[in-house]
Amino acid sequence: MSLDTLWQGIMNGLVAGWIYILIALGLTLVFSIMNIVQFAHGELYMLGAYGTYYLSVSYGLNYWVALLLSALLVGIVGLILERFFFRPFRGQFEPSIIVAVGLMLFLQSAATVWFDPYPKAMPIIFPGVLKIWGAVLSWDRMLAVIVGIVLVSAIFLIIQRTKMGQAMVAVSQDEYAAALHGINANRISAIAMIAGCALAAVAGALMGAIFAITPSMGGIAITKGIAVIVLGGLGSIPGAVIGGLILGLIDGLVSVVLNTTVAAVVGFILIIFVLLLRPRGLFGRD
Repeated sequence: MSLDTLWQGIMNGLVAGWIYILIALGLTLVFSIMNIVQFAHGELYMLGAYGTYYLSVSYGLNYWVALLLSALLVGIVGLILERFFFRPFRGQFEPSIIVAVGLMLFLQSAATVWFDPYPKAMPIIFPGVLKIWGAVLSWDRMLAVIVGIVLVSAIFLIIQRTKMGQAMVAVSQDEYAAALHGINANRISAIAMIAGCALAAVAGALMGAIFAITPSMGGIAITKGIAVIVLGGLGSIPGAVIGGLILGLIDGLVSVVLNTTVAAVVGFILIIFVLLLRPRGLFGRD
């Protein structure tokens, strides 16, 4: 195998890693605050892709305007889900999973009826490719990397520098103690769900420009998202970043050396090995 091929695999892996991070970001934010694994996250990712597609292609809006409107609409959907479906079960692991799985099945079936099952293709956002020391990457994939870095940095700044971020940290660590300090846990949970769903919509909109848009696209997204947060540590944003990059590099390198099926198997073997040593993941709280 040539060094050029190996370098291309590394770059593909880093790009894939940031795509995985983008998918997992909203998922880990919701888990850290509400202590639920939002299995319907993939369907909100799918709704974000469809929303951006119809607003930009059918209604002729600028892509970025369509993306922002789609994220806003999916965030409102998230607020409704939090208020009427998840709030009664916040902190109750098994009931919340049943609710999330039910929503996942409903939204996927409804999307098949509303949008039809045939794949849709969003126009390329930025045509052309970027060459980095011989490695060739499409600009649309690089856009996903740039947006992922910006969003991760923004979330870190919000958590570290704002009262809202500190309130989120307090609720994630001890909801009862946070309530004693005057923090409204319901309000914080609603904000976390809105933000998490909006992030899912942004990820879906960006991925919709790279891959086909279908009602079942959320299934692949939630699989990768859960793999990332389990490896990195449930509820840990730094863990989501590290976990996404590790799985992305495995996919990029092993796919070049062997094939994509073996890459997926190696990734899950690594997750099992890490969980045997650290049951809460690499950055999970003990």
